[in-house]
Amino acid sequence: MRRRRRCARQSSNRWSNSIHSRIGKPETYRPLAILLSEPGSDEILGGLYGLTAFSYLHVDLLFVPESMRGIGIGRRLMAEAEAEAVRRGCHAASLDTFSFQARGFYERLGYSVFGILDDCPPGHRRFYLAKRLGGQPES
Repeated sequence: MRRRRRCARQSSNRWSNSIHSRIGKPETYRPLAILLSEPGSDEILGGLYGLTAFSYLHVDLLFVPESMRGIGIGRRLMAEAEAEAVRRGCHAASLDTFSFQARGFYERLGYSVFGILDDCPPGHRRFYLAKRLGGQPES
């Protein structure tokens, strides 16, 4: 049994090294969180959560409370995340949103739809968007 585990571990390491030589090292994975709170308060009201990996920013969650929408906070959170991603060496960003959420918001920020998943959730669509960062042209 020990021999099998050692062989499996060696095979796994060879596979990992092969993949990482092609796409980059997992050490490039870094979480990114920008929290939104009222001045003078520790209460978190919203913010942005994502990660940077393989020279990409991926935004998992952006939330701005209803009472704080329409005054540029979401745009500033996205700009701050994108600027940090560029500092970390990222050249592009990606995210997804649903048809009942903020597709237009992201498109106004320069994101373009590259994929659509129909009926997810049922009766709606899921949109996958991406954007080049740092003034780099689309390839």
